Amino acid sequence: MSFRIQPQPPARPNRCQLFGPGSNPKLFEKMAASEADVINIDLEDSVAPGDKDAALRNTIQAINDVDWGRKTLSVRINGLDSPFWYRDVVDLLEQAGERLDQIMIPKAGCAADIYAVDALVTSIEAAKGRKKRIAFEVIIESAAGIAHVEEIAAASPRLAAMSLGAADFAASMGMQTTGIGGTQENYYMLHDGQKHWSDPWHWAHVAIVAACRTHGLLPVDGPFGDFSDDDGFRAQAWRSATLGMVGKWAIHPKQIALANEVFTPSDAAVTEAREILQAMEDAKARGEGATTYKGRLVDIASIKQAEVVVKQAEMISR
Repeated sequence: MSFRIQPQPPARPNRCQLFGPGSNPKLFEKMAASEADVINIDLEDSVAPGDKDAALRNTIQAINDVDWGRKTLSVRINGLDSPFWYRDVVDLLEQAGERLDQIMIPKAGCAADIYAVDALVTSIEAAKGRKKRIAFEVIIESAAGIAHVEEIAAASPRLAAMSLGAADFAASMGMQTTGIGGTQENYYMLHDGQKHWSDPWHWAHVAIVAACRTHGLLPVDGPFGDFSDDDGFRAQAWRSATLGMVGKWAIHPKQIALANEVFTPSDAAVTEAREILQAMEDAKARGEGATTYKGRLVDIASIKQAEVVVKQAEMISR
């Protein structure tokens, strides 16, 4: 273990991030009343070029007027390769109130992208005397983004989370698929003439989780495009959770319950984690560095694993 202590990510529930276009203000009250932990009002992909100005105005009004409760409120700005992003940032920070928690930066390709947004945000915060420091979430959506994922994760102290945007990522990588997340029909192995499907997103998820855990960010799985496939969404979410991701996007309200189901530790898991912690406390009292629990070895590493489950459950229940 390095003597540099791994930083902890922000202590906030992040099981589900619900997206809705800024061009459709009728959705905002429903989003605020949902069971999603994070609300992402979108100014980018789901908003047509001719609707960008109206979407930004709608978003600013909603930040100021809607009761968002205790949810993390985030806005996805337009990409740095567009003519819209700087106005998104300026108007959000100059006209929206302190309720805004986070800006989501799409298609991050290198640390300099984050630096550019950070410089603008920092300047506006100082000029306007804003009290709340805006956090950032970045989306890895390109070959450059995944190649530079660790430098992006370390690019700014504002960074709180990082997601994988599967659709743009697949396009940038030249992947032969039009699916957004999940199993891909042609990505399989053959054994004794039988097809066995694996996860084409696995390696990217692992890279994102490693970068996030190294630098104290929340790793989040992105969208699952087929919102009619509950089982497919659930399977993708379970894979992500097993790898260390803390939540998943919802592009349809029906996906909220699925994400919360997967990323909320079950009562059985919490009970077992607490029992492991108690077993280790008993072992320490006996002067032992390890013990057994239900026939398996538990030691100091087991404590760390159990603490993750217990802390997550406690955070969600607040």
